[in-house]
Amino acid sequence: MTEPARAPSRPAITEGRSIDRLLAIMARLRDPDGGCAWDLEQDFASIAPYTLEEAYEVCDAIARGDMADLREELGDLLLQVVFHSQMAEEAGHFRFEDVAAGVVDKMIRRHPHVFAGAQVRNAEDQTRAWEAQKAEERAGKTDTDASLLANIPLALPALVRAEKLTKRAARVGFDWPSAERVFDKLDEELGEIRGAIATGDQDHVAEELGDLLFVIANLARKLGADPEAALRGANIKFERRFRQIEESLAREGKTCADVSLDEMERCWDAAKRTEREG
Repeated sequence: MTEPARAPSRPAITEGRSIDRLLAIMARLRDPDGGCAWDLEQDFASIAPYTLEEAYEVCDAIARGDMADLREELGDLLLQVVFHSQMAEEAGHFRFEDVAAGVVDKMIRRHPHVFAGAQVRNAEDQTRAWEAQKAEERAGKTDTDASLLANIPLALPALVRAEKLTKRAARVGFDWPSAERVFDKLDEELGEIRGAIATGDQDHVAEELGDLLFVIANLARKLGADPEAALRGANIKFERRFRQIEESLAREGKTCADVSLDEMERCWDAAKRTEREG
């Protein structure tokens, strides 16, 4: 009598280290024999937006100071790394262990002052050494793009990418000598966007608006500020104050739709005074 075919062995998911269990769960979800139909349909491109979303949710938890939520969101982000690694392993590219080993090697290589006895005087020296090491690593890659601006991801938020582009260019002296010179450029761009608005050409308006935002990102870099973080802070402040407008009107039995712009501005000014006094 022929023995019945044995089911393929599957990694255990009920015991062992949590990371091993997580890897086993993802392998099971992607198993064509009894896995999850949705997970099996995914590829790198379809999962990428979720990866970006989870990274933003990590940042959101940090901004709110919610440590319980941060722990959960970091887990969701780790799942994205595991998902991509599982798909890569199935295609014969690399495994999760290769991802972890790669970042271990990189951290040791980029911190010779910690792991190899090199000396640095301060954080500024370390930043220069870090950037030099990154440049050396880029030069050793086999791609054909030798530009100083190579490998700045297109998917970065536009303000972040603008800051990184200008920071790279500044390494070879392509930079304004001071923040004051950037203000001069800002005034110039404001004039150009007013001129574009006067023409009624929306494409031209959009182009000049982009130039204006690019100069603002440059100004943030010259002032030592993170433009993306600065804008996030402004968004949070606007939301907080607008919610205070809604709450103030609600106490009077009104909504924003019931009142004039002047009355909403009165509430806005009151919210600003409350914040300053607080």
